[in-house]
Amino acid sequence: MTGEIPFRPLPIGQQDVRYAHGPDSFPRPGVPSGSTVEFSWDRSTVYPGTTRRFWVHVPAAYDPSEPASLMVFQDGWLYLDPEGEVRAATVLDNLAHRGEIPLTIGVFVDPGVFEGAEQPKNRNAEYDAFDGRYADFLLTEILPHVTRHYAVSEDPDRRGICGGSSGGNCAFTAAWMRPDSFRQVICLLSSFTQMPGGNPYPELIPTAARKPLRIFMQAGHRDLNWNAPQWNWLANNLRVAAALAESDYDFRLVLGDGGHNPNHGGVLLPDALRWLNRPAGAT
Repeated sequence: MTGEIPFRPLPIGQQDVRYAHGPDSFPRPGVPSGSTVEFSWDRSTVYPGTTRRFWVHVPAAYDPSEPASLMVFQDGWLYLDPEGEVRAATVLDNLAHRGEIPLTIGVFVDPGVFEGAEQPKNRNAEYDAFDGRYADFLLTEILPHVTRHYAVSEDPDRRGICGGSSGGNCAFTAAWMRPDSFRQVICLLSSFTQMPGGNPYPELIPTAARKPLRIFMQAGHRDLNWNAPQWNWLANNLRVAAALAESDYDFRLVLGDGGHNPNHGGVLLPDALRWLNRPAGAT
């Protein structure tokens, strides 16, 4: 079936473009709201000394006898905030209610902080690293706490991870390191360029055994340093996308205007989730 996209004139300027949210980013009539529970975590062994909040959003139709799908979001409150740019809990409620995605529990994890420290934020150390620590943190600390309360599928094809900026490359790395646990990936304006030692993926993807991942990427024409020879967020996202294309990965890249902010990625979240959950064989 061919889809026809309505005509919209392109803006002349690209820096200050703002995209309008679609209907799935707002509470819809007749769609019951799920419940959201806040937790705190200060017992990390992967990131000792940190404390953080995380939230679990459970759609209204959740039945503990039927394990739900899972989507983990970095920068938890930024993605959960119903007045923010992403509004992920509202999106999960709307799409699951209509059967466009399986009933999905959202886990929204804030980065760790060292309370009282001169440099309290541990976000970049957690998100930009090229190793398995963040995936281990989720799998050995956060998700066992979640599954003590809620039934979540163990099928990696029903488990995903989403993030933007450094949280985007964090999502990619977690799935790359642990495709046995996460196979749906959403990467929005990923900060591949600031990974310590440089972005490894353009060279790594074509040489490594192909992994069973579905990857939705969003990049911005006017992302950070978009026209610079170094530290170029746009160019590094395009290089990763090119490597995925040349290595026959199941991926989709959406390129938009605007700068380094969550607006476009948030607007795209409903489409990203529908695409990730499309039937096998559908392109």
